[in-house]
Amino acid sequence: MVKRIFKVLNQEIGGLHEAAYLLAFFALLAQILALFRDRLFALYFGPSNILDVYYAGFRIPDFIFTLFTSIVSISVLVPFLTERLNKSREDGVKFINNIFSLFFLLIIVVSVVVFFLLPYFSATLFPGFTPEQVSQVIMVSRILLLSPILLGISNFLASITQVFKRFVIYSISPILYNVGIIAGIYFFYPLWGVAGLAVGVAFGALMHLAIQIPFVLKTGLMPRIQFFSWQIVKDAVLISVPRALSISASQLAIFAMVSIASVLGVGAISIFNFSYNLQSVPLSIIGVSYSIAAFPVMARLFSEGKKEKFLEEIIASAKHIIFWSLPVLVLFIVLRAQIVRVIYGSGHFNWTDTRLTAAALALFMISILAQSLNLLLLRAYYAMGNTKYPFWCNVGSAILAVVLGLGFLKLLSIAPVFKYFLDSILRVEDLPVTALLTLPLGFSLATIAGTWFMMIGLNRKFPGFIKSLFPSFFQGFSAAIIGGFAAYLGLNLLNGFVNLNTFMGIFLQGFGAGILGIITSFVILLALGSEELNETWKTFHRKIWKAKPLPSEIREL
Repeated sequence: MVKRIFKVLNQEIGGLHEAAYLLAFFALLAQILALFRDRLFALYFGPSNILDVYYAGFRIPDFIFTLFTSIVSISVLVPFLTERLNKSREDGVKFINNIFSLFFLLIIVVSVVVFFLLPYFSATLFPGFTPEQVSQVIMVSRILLLSPILLGISNFLASITQVFKRFVIYSISPILYNVGIIAGIYFFYPLWGVAGLAVGVAFGALMHLAIQIPFVLKTGLMPRIQFFSWQIVKDAVLISVPRALSISASQLAIFAMVSIASVLGVGAISIFNFSYNLQSVPLSIIGVSYSIAAFPVMARLFSEGKKEKFLEEIIASAKHIIFWSLPVLVLFIVLRAQIVRVIYGSGHFNWTDTRLTAAALALFMISILAQSLNLLLLRAYYAMGNTKYPFWCNVGSAILAVVLGLGFLKLLSIAPVFKYFLDSILRVEDLPVTALLTLPLGFSLATIAGTWFMMIGLNRKFPGFIKSLFPSFFQGFSAAIIGGFAAYLGLNLLNGFVNLNTFMGIFLQGFGAGILGIITSFVILLALGSEELNETWKTFHRKIWKAKPLPSEIREL
C-alpha cells in the first residue's frame, strides 16, 4: 500500500491539459478543504474581533513570504534549474546549494528583525484596532513568521519536483496546509485561543514542506547550506527582484485594503477576507492550474528558441482559461447569495453577513478572468526573461487599486447617487454599512487594467496574440451570459419548490440553478463549435476512460 502511494506521488505527468486537469483536481480538493476551514471560522467566530485579528496577523508574514521567497519561487527557479541540470548534474547541484543558502540567510534575518520590531508599527498599520487587538495582532504575527520560512523552503523543493514534472507532490501540499489550519481550529484554539489558530497555520506550513522532502532526497538534489557565490546566484536574483517587487505590490494593495477595512467597523476585515477567499477558489482551480502546468513547457520552448511553439502554448492556455473562467464568473455572480449562504451560513454568520459577503464576492468575481490571465502572462514574461514590464504593470495596478478604493469610499460619502447605484445593483440598499464594497470594486477594476496592459505588451512582441483570443472570448462570453440567464430563471423556478429557510433548501436551489446554467453554457459552446470544448472532451475521454487516441489526435500527444 505504501509503495503504491509513493508510486502515485512520484509519477511523472506530461502534456499541458493532463497536467492542468491534475493540478485543477487537487486544487479543487484543496479549495474544498479551504472552504470547510472558512466555514468553521464562520461557524465558531463569524465576522468578529477574533477573526479580524487573525486575518490582520497574516498580513506582515504574507508580505515577507511574497517579497523574499520570490528568490526561490517556481517561476524564477524552474528555467535556471532546467538549464543547469541539462548542462550537468554538478552545475545543477552547485546552483541549488548557492541559491538556497542565500534565501535561508535572508529569510531568517528578516523574520528575526520583524519579530522584534512588530510592536513599533502594528498600531499604525491597523488604525481601527484597540490596544488589546493590536497586542493580539503582534502575538499572532510573531507565530506566523514561521510560515514564510517553512513555505519558502517548501517552494524551493517544489521547484525541483516541478522540473521533474512530479505535479502530484506539488498538488498535495496545499491540502496538507489546510489540514493544519483546521487542526488549529479544532485542537489548538481551545488550548491557546487566537494564538492556537496561528499555531495551526505553522503546523500546516510544516506539512506543506514535509511532503516535498522524500522525492527531493531520492533525486539527490536536497539543498545544503554553504557560503554562497554571488556569481552563481546573480542572474536568478536579478530576475527575482523585479518579480518580488511586482507581486509584493499586489500584496501591499491587499494590505492597504485590510488596513482601510480596520476602520470600517467590527467584522469588515473578516468579510473582506471571506469574499476574497471565495473568489480564490475558481482562481486556484483555473488560473493557477493552467499557469503552473504551462510554465515548464513555456520556459523550455523559449530557451530552445522555438518562439512559434512558445506562442502556441500561451494561446492554448489562455483560450482554456477563458473557456472555463467566463461561465464561472457569471454563475458566481448570479448564485452569489446561495454560494455564500451554503458555505458560510452557520453559527455566528448571519443573513446580513451573507449579503455583504455575497456583494463583495460579486465585485471580486468581475476580475476573475483578468486575475487568471495575469498569472499565465506573468509566467510567459518570466519564461522570456522579461521581469521589468510585468513589474510596472503590477505596480501600476496595485497603486490604482488603492487609489480607486479610497476614491470610491470618498465618493460614497459625497455622492448619494453613487451609493444608491452600488447598493441597488448589489441589492444591499437596506443595509447600514456598505462602504466595504468599494475595496473589492477598486481591486477588480485595477486588476483588469493591469492585465490588459500585460496583454498589450505581449501583443507587441507577438503581433496577433490578442486577436487570436477573440473567437474564444466571444464564444465563452455568449455561453456565459445565456447560461447565467438560465441559472437566474432556475433560481426563480425553484423558489416555490424548496424551503429557503433551511440549508438543504438553499443548497438545492443553488445547485439546481447552477446545473441548469452549466448545461446551457455547454450547449451554447457546442452549437458555436468551441475548439476548447472539443479538446476538453478529448482529454477526458483519453485519460479518464483510457480510450485510445484516434489518428487525428496522435499529433496532440
